[in-house]
Amino acid sequence: MDSLTQIVLGIATAELIAGKKLQNKTFLYGAILGTIPDLDVLVGQFMSDVDGVAIHRGLSHSLLFFVFLAPLLGLVITKLEKGLLDFKKASWLAFWCLVTHIALDLFTSWGTQILWPLEHRFALKTIFVIDPLYTVPLLISLVYVWRNKDSFLRMKYLKRGLFFSTGYLCLTCVLKLIAVHKFEKALMSQNIPFQELMVKPTAFNTVLWNANVATPTGYYLADYSFLDSQPISFTFYAKNRDLENKLEYVADFQKLKQISEGWYLVTEEKDNLYFNDLRFGLLNADSKQLQFAFSYQFVANADGTLRANEVPKKKRDGKMLLQHIITRIKGN
Repeated sequence: MDSLTQIVLGIATAELIAGKKLQNKTFLYGAILGTIPDLDVLVGQFMSDVDGVAIHRGLSHSLLFFVFLAPLLGLVITKLEKGLLDFKKASWLAFWCLVTHIALDLFTSWGTQILWPLEHRFALKTIFVIDPLYTVPLLISLVYVWRNKDSFLRMKYLKRGLFFSTGYLCLTCVLKLIAVHKFEKALMSQNIPFQELMVKPTAFNTVLWNANVATPTGYYLADYSFLDSQPISFTFYAKNRDLENKLEYVADFQKLKQISEGWYLVTEEKDNLYFNDLRFGLLNADSKQLQFAFSYQFVANADGTLRANEVPKKKRDGKMLLQHIITRIKGN
């Protein structure tokens, strides 16, 4: 999830565990502890585009890492809060602030290696990385927590915020199940055989959902809004095996294949090859210039080998995508 949401959740977790002892200091500790796993993004800034993406939500989001990190952080907190928190309580505080971070990340579309060093990434794909309906109730409850010193009132407001935010998170799971059923029903009615179906929400909402449908020869992409009145329409994109063969021995290509979990298309434009991650949808569906949300261009190094550079996104791309989503949410 986005940094603000993780900070808010970290504070809520810290308050739940140590609010009686630390009072408003939970805002400081919760914000810091809730941010720590995402510091891998800063490390990625010193790496190549592909390697930086590859480490995100890897080691820093693993339960094994937290088992060793939590006691160290607990020791620091104990030193800072002498007489308020013992080592066990401080370590417990650190551990759960870290764990709730990855627990929330599991609901998003970007996989999380909670069992690192195992390579498998877990992703429930029920909520977008930024969703105000999750964050705002929790944020409002924390405002009331900050303004009150009475432990009973603080816990009362905190539980209300957690009730609404967690309730919404559970609701997203139900909405996804409904969306999956709609896509499966549409595929069946249109006689489209498929190997795998991936369904995830679009940006900032859980009303409009995207589907990626894998077949032996390519992918069908489609979207569905709960306000739709017409049948779901699927668009087919063929796998470009000839273009993939040109990249077979390129290291970045093999890494991107693993990162995308096999959901990708290789395209060519003006003699340039592009790797497109299908998991996060299209920015522009123009047949003359197909543009995906996450795309990488292969460029030549000085020694003639190829590396992949992420195609930068422009402000107008985001504005155009948001306008499309708002329009599409209203129905087809």
